[in-house]
Amino acid sequence: MIGVRSQRISVVLAAVLLLVLAGCAGGAGGAGGTGGEQTIRVALDWTPNTNHTGLYVAQQEGWFRDAGLDVQFLPYNNTSPDTLVSSGAADFGISFQDSFTFSKAAGADITSVMAVLQHWATRIAVKADRADITSPKDLDGKTYGGFGGPGEEPKMQAVIRDAGGKGDFTTVVLGTSAYEALYAGQVDFTEPFMAWEGIEAELHGQPLKTFAYTDYGFPDAYNVLLIGNSPWLHAHPDLAAKFVQAAQRGYQLGADDPAKAAQLLMDANPGVFTEPELVMRSQQMLADQFLRDASGKVGEQTLDEWSGFSGWVFDSGVLTGPDGKPVTQRPDFSTWFTNQYLAKP
Repeated sequence: MIGVRSQRISVVLAAVLLLVLAGCAGGAGGAGGTGGEQTIRVALDWTPNTNHTGLYVAQQEGWFRDAGLDVQFLPYNNTSPDTLVSSGAADFGISFQDSFTFSKAAGADITSVMAVLQHWATRIAVKADRADITSPKDLDGKTYGGFGGPGEEPKMQAVIRDAGGKGDFTTVVLGTSAYEALYAGQVDFTEPFMAWEGIEAELHGQPLKTFAYTDYGFPDAYNVLLIGNSPWLHAHPDLAAKFVQAAQRGYQLGADDPAKAAQLLMDANPGVFTEPELVMRSQQMLADQFLRDASGKVGEQTLDEWSGFSGWVFDSGVLTGPDGKPVTQRPDFSTWFTNQYLAKP
């Protein structure tokens, strides 16, 4: 579910996957549906969860079908959606501003077409009973259970320093095992999604103490994005608008009627969710805190938000280009996203 969970694979594997998927789906934008609908392939970042609710709502309510689209969710695998979408193996995908920033700078041919979550929905988390940790500055000398993303350590270091610490800690890359390691006391802190692992920890009697990055001056970010393959978007603007607007409508329902949206997500994925309360509470939290921007809109993106976090990544010197060397010229972040496919107010 977290962007940094997705592991990068080789270009060769991505190319093989592209050939396989192209054969199955009839090519990007091809007529792949039984009724002559246009096939749209969507890469999810993880197994189905509430970050994907709007997509499944649009599918369940028939809004994709009504738009003449046959939307196919690609089976989750360890290939990042950034890689799949950039290579053309998928037309759209779920991504994150942090992973997107590194992928785009490295040459990925992707564009963000919609902000799914308007703010950071992850936080630094420690076990609630850690009386010795009352601020991120207390994480100096501790062990972080991480996911292997290129922006994780710089972000953690910045927040710790902003809180008055030195930013010195040990990282152990554990992937989703980081949560169990935290509960077991094998690591001191990690980075959960509050609307999933945060609620899950509470339901399982493992309450967390959390620290929001922005409380210490760190820039906000679009934690979850809907991205598209840039050449495909340019070649199929009408199809792109139909897909994005149906998805936007789905996420809008998720914001307006979270209980109904959560049920539709579960209906679309029978047998996947063993804790309906987790799904319901998660969708409610997203509706209350993350799906709408300050004006109440769903999906909109701004240059200020992109320039804030992604600009910080550039300023920190950790952003690398296609050649693997540090990026020396500040990217034009206005070219990284678009609102043109969203429904007009």
